[in-house]
Amino acid sequence: MTFDLDHHGDAEVGAGLIDLAVNVRHQAMPAWLAEPIAASLGGLSAYPDATAPTAAVAARHRRDPAEVLLTAGAAQAFVLLAQALRGARRPVVVHPQFTEPEAALRNAGHRVDRVLLTEADGFRLDPARVPDDADLVFVGNPTNPTSVLHPARDLAKLARPGRVLVIDEAFADTTYRDGCPGEPESLAERRDLPGLVVLRSLTKTWGLAGLRIGYLLAPAELVPRLAAAQPLWAVSTPALAAATACASPVAVAAERAIAAALATERAHLVERLRHVPSVTVVGDPASAFVPVRLAGADQVRIELRKRGYAVRRGDTFPGLGPDWLRIAVRDTATTDGFVQTLRDVIEERP
Repeated sequence: MTFDLDHHGDAEVGAGLIDLAVNVRHQAMPAWLAEPIAASLGGLSAYPDATAPTAAVAARHRRDPAEVLLTAGAAQAFVLLAQALRGARRPVVVHPQFTEPEAALRNAGHRVDRVLLTEADGFRLDPARVPDDADLVFVGNPTNPTSVLHPARDLAKLARPGRVLVIDEAFADTTYRDGCPGEPESLAERRDLPGLVVLRSLTKTWGLAGLRIGYLLAPAELVPRLAAAQPLWAVSTPALAAATACASPVAVAAERAIAAALATERAHLVERLRHVPSVTVVGDPASAFVPVRLAGADQVRIELRKRGYAVRRGDTFPGLGPDWLRIAVRDTATTDGFVQTLRDVIEERP
């Protein structure tokens, strides 16, 4: 089966549609973030300087600045890895997941192997399924589009000398667990695992998709190789200002509060969906989106568009197919309106 690896949720959104296709939070930007970004516009005559923002991100994750590389969105990091690690003998991507890692690898000339997780197992990772000779491995955690949060201990089992293990934590800041002060199952602060690269995004929770800012955390000896594949001054001055602000204690506290509220909104969406006839929610979704399976989902998606809702098609994700949709978590009122419309569409089908 052929998959459109270059298709993303923004292609689903159109004028007048309520957006449940893109996993970016829609709330207004807080002043502590908006003000530094606005202030940075006065310094655009100078080339960007990533020194202080890199140090701020490193401090947030208790890392050395030499282990941090700021990127123009987390997606750029996939391209850097694919380009800088052209010598990889057996790259493996664990699917279903964000398709950009495989697309970047293929565009760089890699031959890619897939490990396909299954609905029967709740799309959960068994580390033993990853081939021992894989020397470049990509896993999402939490995984887009399945919303599965893999245990950190399972991911850690994949790390070994001679392998670069890439954990895409673009949605780690959306996860929440009572009694956990940080981001459950994150490996961002682990410096003891050989070859571990953790990718992070600042565009989801803070609504900065248009600004393009993310970063990677990696062994200090690997960062220069990745930086060498990056264009000069790849991250703009306003994006660097955002990186500094989002690494602050104020930002981290706000992020945790948002994740807690999101957990409540997600639970409401899941509960409502589980009462819609013929709709299946797999497992226990842990991020800002929920995947559902229903027969004829491709036609349901089209009918939902006619009634004002955009959702993400699932047939572009290896391991899913035409009977899958991905639905972004929104506020209770939006969820209730959407679920009722979904129920109507399903009940009106011949």
